[in-house]
Amino acid sequence: MHCFEGTRNQKQRSNRKIWAVDLFCGAGGLTHGLERAGIDVQLGIDIDPACEYPFSANNKAKFLLKPVEELTASDIERFFRKNGIRLLAGCAPCQTFSTYNQKATPDDKRWWLLRQFSRLVREICPELVTMENVPRLRGQGVFEEFIGALRDANYHVDIETVNCEDYGIPQHRQRLVLLASSLGPIRLISPSEFSTDRTTVRESIADLPPLKAGEVDETDPLHQAAILSDLNKKRIEASKPGGTWRDWRETLVADCHRKGTGKTYPSVYGRMCWDELAPTITTQFFGFGNGRFGHPAQDRAISLREGAILQSFPKDYAFVPPGNPIHRKSVGRLIGNAVPPKLGEAIGLSVLGHVARWDRDRRKTGSGAKADA
Repeated sequence: MHCFEGTRNQKQRSNRKIWAVDLFCGAGGLTHGLERAGIDVQLGIDIDPACEYPFSANNKAKFLLKPVEELTASDIERFFRKNGIRLLAGCAPCQTFSTYNQKATPDDKRWWLLRQFSRLVREICPELVTMENVPRLRGQGVFEEFIGALRDANYHVDIETVNCEDYGIPQHRQRLVLLASSLGPIRLISPSEFSTDRTTVRESIADLPPLKAGEVDETDPLHQAAILSDLNKKRIEASKPGGTWRDWRETLVADCHRKGTGKTYPSVYGRMCWDELAPTITTQFFGFGNGRFGHPAQDRAISLREGAILQSFPKDYAFVPPGNPIHRKSVGRLIGNAVPPKLGEAIGLSVLGHVARWDRDRRKTGSGAKADA
């Protein structure tokens, strides 16, 4: 096995530029990570108008509002430059495959998003392909179909299920990462090659100004906490970090928790622990009753900004134009659905190292030699 040449501390450069297009780009988490690694992302594409501002304001790439089923190869190919290596990223929305989705059926139209991605790969034939999604996608027929199409087209495919905390993201979050290359074997860099330490909730958000429920920080409108009802205020006051609703006195227990049958949801109405990881940041993380999203010390749910930081977004990442109203559900969706930028950076460094090896071997042999994994 060759020593990896694209770590965060030493980015091995290739003579060949890598140009990327990010399908289903969302708020720009993957693009931001790829750019941090040194990859030139030219375009992000999404169907959600709310994505345009955060994607464009924080990244160099252009934004295209268009449904994937209406995309043509020419829409994308004009953003790739000549004599470069082309990377097509396609992190299709994962709700269909998520453990939180109990209603998805085999005919759910969102299953077709991956097939549309496969269609564009087939029509464009980029040298590199990447996708991030939920682990449950693995083993699904539509995913096996996608992998089969890549291998039939002579791509080398690497699939990893990773723990995001191993890449410095301060939350429990498992993700599936696919890398594919027509240049040769490719792999995701290991956590040790990424060279970052695990990060706790305290290290991530303890320095933010304190808030009360319903307050908005004067200097950062995204650092705002949802209002609590009188009952939920009493509940969070009775909650301890790492505890559950079972710690409350009987008068605070919700009706659904009193039932002798059915789920008891011990993971809701809980506080985070300062010196541990956060739970998986979902699209509803700003609500105290939606999971273990209570602040470790303050009597409120975590703020939108705190959720973004726990997703590894920079503390100044802009999600809404200055002066515009912040719709909590919309911004929460953007943050919860995002590819954590640090994971995007690890993907980018993996791609850079792979292309550097391919370029080195090609120049050494004077031919189109394949890169080693």
